[in-house]
Amino acid sequence: MAAAARWLRAAAGLGGRFCRMTLKDFNLTTKQPLCQFARRKPFPPSTVAHNTVRCMFIQTQDTPNPNSLKFIPGRQVLESRTMDFSTPAAAFCSPLARQLFRIEGVKSVFFGPDFITVTKVSEDWDWNLLKPDIYATIMDFFASGLPVITEEAPRTDTAASEDDDEVVLMIKELLDTRIRPTVQEDGGDVIYKGFEDGIVQLKLQGSCTSCPSSIITLKNGIQNMLQFYIPEVEGVEQVVDDEDGVEKEANST
Repeated sequence: MAAAARWLRAAAGLGGRFCRMTLKDFNLTTKQPLCQFARRKPFPPSTVAHNTVRCMFIQTQDTPNPNSLKFIPGRQVLESRTMDFSTPAAAFCSPLARQLFRIEGVKSVFFGPDFITVTKVSEDWDWNLLKPDIYATIMDFFASGLPVITEEAPRTDTAASEDDDEVVLMIKELLDTRIRPTVQEDGGDVIYKGFEDGIVQLKLQGSCTSCPSSIITLKNGIQNMLQFYIPEVEGVEQVVDDEDGVEKEANST
């Protein structure tokens, strides 16, 4: 540990913008395989009373989707909700999402309460090439002090409504308390879209959108849990967006 500490101090003394490291260099075990330490140079004395160093420690965590990576900036992203930006046009209300879409190879962006999930266009894009630009964009944005969301966007959560009957209320409660927290751990989310003829319609977001195991998540995870607690639920159906932005039901029955 002493040798590692000396190495870290030496690297920090170079005054470079980034110092990349993995926790395994310090003989530690973690679920976050990669970390990024962003170090900003001190502001001029005329700008602040004392010279300061602005730092951000950004962790990355793999998701079940190999094309999605979860970035954890160590600070709040959204207060208590999630937001999915499947296209650059959908990012009209978020300066941070717009900046991330400017990085070549980024397909979609998803915000959680304390994380950002970025999905790349395809497996042909190497994360080692994309990550430096994503790190820099996240760090520079939070250093700017700008709000993550600047315009009111429609809510897409599972909040209860006065029109909900008892079964729908139970479905939403299970989604909020038992299912969504688990899905968000994997860098995604699941949004309630409707309940008709015993079928619960759900929309997957973030890393879950194009994940190869999304159907398994729906059938073996979400559907089984809903059916166990709510006998009225006969199945789960995925709702997706086509290229024109029109929602349609996926073949998940």
